[in-house]
Amino acid sequence: MSRASDRAYGAIRSMILSGELASGAQLGEEALAEVCGVSRTPVREALRRLEADMLVVRTDTQRSFVADWSIDDVADAFELRAKLEGMAARRAAERMTAEVLDRIRSANRVIGVAVRQTKPDIAGFLDGNREFHAAVIDAAGSRRLAALLGSLVEQPVVWRTAYHYSREALNRSHSEHEELAAAFARGDGAWAEAIMTGHILRAYHAYADAHRGLAVPEPREVAA
Repeated sequence: MSRASDRAYGAIRSMILSGELASGAQLGEEALAEVCGVSRTPVREALRRLEADMLVVRTDTQRSFVADWSIDDVADAFELRAKLEGMAARRAAERMTAEVLDRIRSANRVIGVAVRQTKPDIAGFLDGNREFHAAVIDAAGSRRLAALLGSLVEQPVVWRTAYHYSREALNRSHSEHEELAAAFARGDGAWAEAIMTGHILRAYHAYADAHRGLAVPEPREVAA
């Protein structure tokens, strides 16, 4: 891939994940080329890559749109993520080092500070959450597993759950991370896998409740 294609891919992907390009929005090559500062050919290549990432869909008439996931699509994504990230947690526990455990605990301290604010700091929560899960995936030591999880963790719909969480749910997420750290410290893969699996599935139900109107339905970022 050319540098221009990589630049276009990164820019368009970022706009989709941030919500700047909303679900269902049509993606015009000419307009995107202008925004990205490249020609239409790199944009076309970038859209093909984003289609493979399931972030973009292409119609029979070759028009491209930001993917709009149904609740069934979301359920599939979370179920796969629960299985894969549960496996990653087991592998991480079996390969844990003091350095990585410090990184994991540091990330959860960021989460703890964020959720204890008078008004929970959701952006801070998300930053700490991303670092926590990234550290676990890195510790698992599997490039294939990391690649598979990358396509699930960074779906736009998967980034929205945290904004539907109550303070109790945010605190529960922090506590589950603490329990994961305890499992990692003991090198207990089975314990770590069980906690992580439940942790991800709980995040799905938070999203599903919001989708059904049982929580404030603001389309923002999600975390598990």
